[in-house]
Amino acid sequence: MPLPQTHRIAIVKEPGGPEAISIVERDLPPLAGDEVLIRTAACGVNKPDTFERMGFYPPPPGAPEGLGLEAAGTVEAVGTAVRRFKPGDRVCALVTGGGYSDFVIARAGSTLPVPDDVDLQAAAGLPETVFTVWANVFEAGALKPGETLLVQGGAGGIGTTAIQMGKAAGAKVIATAGSAEKCALCTQLGADRAVNYREEDFAETVRAEGGADVILDMVGGPYVQKHIDIANHRGRIVQIAFLQGSRVEVDLMRLMLKQLTLTGSTLRARPDAEKARLAAAIEETVWPWLTDGRLRPEVHQTFRLDEAAKAHALIDSGAHSGKLLLIP
Repeated sequence: MPLPQTHRIAIVKEPGGPEAISIVERDLPPLAGDEVLIRTAACGVNKPDTFERMGFYPPPPGAPEGLGLEAAGTVEAVGTAVRRFKPGDRVCALVTGGGYSDFVIARAGSTLPVPDDVDLQAAAGLPETVFTVWANVFEAGALKPGETLLVQGGAGGIGTTAIQMGKAAGAKVIATAGSAEKCALCTQLGADRAVNYREEDFAETVRAEGGADVILDMVGGPYVQKHIDIANHRGRIVQIAFLQGSRVEVDLMRLMLKQLTLTGSTLRARPDAEKARLAAAIEETVWPWLTDGRLRPEVHQTFRLDEAAKAHALIDSGAHSGKLLLIP
């Protein structure tokens, strides 16, 4: 069967709301030697996509055109230097752009096999979240068995993944969420304690639970000082977003006295070689959790590719739990 010559992608001509998204047809670029062409079963929708849509998260130089940071499907073709994958293989991949598409081009190093017992569409919800949690909780945060992990936003895509990975690694997990239903989901996924931040002071709860050794924060703002206050001696606080602002005034004395680490990172602009290193570590440590059921993609809802604007509107509303997927 001849290879496709075109593919559909989601673009934003001018920054704005969900209505700014358009689905257009583009020529399919030729494969580089280290790339694979994936016939997409599903594409993952993530919060960073909405920031890019609004003009706050520009793609790195050289990124493919279009929205989307992850996809899953079957390999359609491989570049001349690719040895691991072949046409027909079930895979999921982390990409720097162009993930909302019926055919996605990905670096082989950022591509992982999808186990036979994992739904291929659901697997599209894995790469962005698993890579993010591994890089921030397990590498930067150095989470160890028996430690306590605090996950802010536990019912979101990152949060649902972090809860499961933290428990699989032998940690105690405390998660926050904004409703009783979302707290129930966090508990169902393995959280030892779920805190409704609209009704409880999460900091008081964490103190009562013995403090936190690793804190995964996407809120920022006033949470930064609270995290310094509730972190245990030599605790690690990892920032991955700032939904309540990145400019804060904090008292760093407690950070110094408690020998804390306050760090943060982004994933998208990391070099291909580093993403390949992360993928290898994830396949070795995390992928067995997929096959034995300790980790599963938590999918809230699926949409057609041409309904990407509806998916973004749902993310903007904050009413979802887990991942949203687009089906070409």
